[in-house]
Amino acid sequence: MSNRPTHAPTPGTPFRARRGLSVWLISLTMLGLLIPTVQANEKLVELSKDDRQWVMPAKNYASTRFSGLDQINTSNVQDLELAWSFSTGLTPGHEAAPLVIGDTMYVVTPWPNILYALDITDGAVRWKYEPKPARAAKGVACCDLVNRGAAYLDGKIFFNTLDNHTVAVDANTGDEVWKTKLGDINRGETMTMAPLVVKDKVLVGNSGGEMGVRGWMTALDTETGEIAWRAYSTGPDEDVRIGESFDPFYARYEKPDLGVETWPPGRWKVGGGTVWGWISYDPELDLIYYGTGNPGPWNHKQRLGDNKWTSSIFARDPDNGMAKWAYQWGPHDKFDYDGVNEVLLLDLMIDGEERKVLVRPERNGHMYVIDRVTGEVLSADEYEYITVTKGIDLETGLPIEVKEKEPQLGEVTREICPAPPGAKDWQPSAYSPETGLIYVPHQHLCMDMAIAETSYIAGTPFVGAEVTMYAGPRGNRGRYMAWDPERREMVWGIEEKFPVWSGTVATAGDVTFYGTMDRWFKAVHARTGEILWKHRVGSGIIGQPITYEGPDGRQYVAILSGVGGWAGAVVSGGLDPEVPFGALGFVGAMDDLPDFTAAGGTLYVFALPEEK
Repeated sequence: MSNRPTHAPTPGTPFRARRGLSVWLISLTMLGLLIPTVQANEKLVELSKDDRQWVMPAKNYASTRFSGLDQINTSNVQDLELAWSFSTGLTPGHEAAPLVIGDTMYVVTPWPNILYALDITDGAVRWKYEPKPARAAKGVACCDLVNRGAAYLDGKIFFNTLDNHTVAVDANTGDEVWKTKLGDINRGETMTMAPLVVKDKVLVGNSGGEMGVRGWMTALDTETGEIAWRAYSTGPDEDVRIGESFDPFYARYEKPDLGVETWPPGRWKVGGGTVWGWISYDPELDLIYYGTGNPGPWNHKQRLGDNKWTSSIFARDPDNGMAKWAYQWGPHDKFDYDGVNEVLLLDLMIDGEERKVLVRPERNGHMYVIDRVTGEVLSADEYEYITVTKGIDLETGLPIEVKEKEPQLGEVTREICPAPPGAKDWQPSAYSPETGLIYVPHQHLCMDMAIAETSYIAGTPFVGAEVTMYAGPRGNRGRYMAWDPERREMVWGIEEKFPVWSGTVATAGDVTFYGTMDRWFKAVHARTGEILWKHRVGSGIIGQPITYEGPDGRQYVAILSGVGGWAGAVVSGGLDPEVPFGALGFVGAMDDLPDFTAAGGTLYVFALPEEK
């Protein structure tokens, strides 16, 4: 290990209390209550404000993915050059965001989920931890063998493995601290999401909705790895953790056991609603926010009803998992519109009043602005081409459906837009307080769909649909855009040949970064959309860029390349491009991708030239 000092405080760093809470905290200290959890929470809040580091996947609890670093800016970004690179030696899709803690970068690979600790200035390997997940997990992973990153607290790195383990590793030595099994690959469960640490809990969820898995969010104790609570997405209120504190905005949600009553008998047990995306946290309200995935099977005729609580957003107490409110934006989803996208927690001026809101570019093509205190939908404007709805009724929060686009047995329903990956999938947006804009990487796809009866067999696909995807109108398959959430409109957009399946980052230098599936890493003027710089990498990019400051005082930008994921499975999985139904229909839209990129994971780190 290097002896150079780190920026991150070590465990036991004195607690800095929030203004106005000193007396309350002193009282708690005297009582010996709650201090460890509050302290851990405040420590992460403070660390996330240190722009020299990147201590959680979304940079901060609000999930803005914004850095205050401005050494790289619109006037000099064209001078960026490669500082160092690191090959993982793996060919599945690389979707993770690295972490930077002090002078060390932590990178999680796709299966076999190796955790690397690298020197942030030259990429030297300090250690690696190999969890050795079960090989059989590869056979039940829906959409490539991806992993979306890690989390940090008090000298420990936390991440998930494909075979349903959450692991805590000593950040200094690479030694395993604890390892907890949470799911069963024999039922089709896997884990691909990046955890979030809130207080003394590690929050994780499962994948496998296409296998008839029942979705859940689980909280683990950061010190021991023991399960603190689990909240299911379907089933009786006790399982969903809906109780006396549940106070939804819409009265129709107040009926008991909707997670059972809105399904055919027993179907909720294999109904999907997996939690494989992003979690945000508001320390002031003390609520976590996250979305649940699509219901199963895709054949909606086999699950009549609203299918609660799939395709929903939950607000929960992180201490006990009890729901504060919920909103189902996609009742009885017909098109595989998973609800796992990022939740940006912003304070915006709405009708002349500042409101605490969450903003979510949803799979169904609508940009939701929701009061994060109450769960009220304030607006839901279209940001993509849509044929399946005619807007959102703001009185009820329900979509206004186009009946002609409802798939029927024995028929092919054509020009369903968006396609199952939605107008935007898991790839996270960023928000800049400097510009007031949200930067959204997304896709532009439609599909033809046929449904058929299917049977549930544990650990096997439970879909009941055949899909072919293709480019939407204009022929492009992706776009990177800037959206003004207060004016409720797109400011500028860059059309891309392929879906923009990478995440993005925004900086105080008025520069944003994103990657393309045909191997370009790009820097964009945050206010105008002008492409200021681009660098061609070895494989298509579906990772999440970050930025940090090294001990040498230079600002660095890092990105993992390595095409794959659902969108790039035709390459990483070696699928036949002549079979359009491959990868649940995505191959039909990506048959030419093998002409533009090969598989293979590499970390690229860029910086401005050193001053001579």
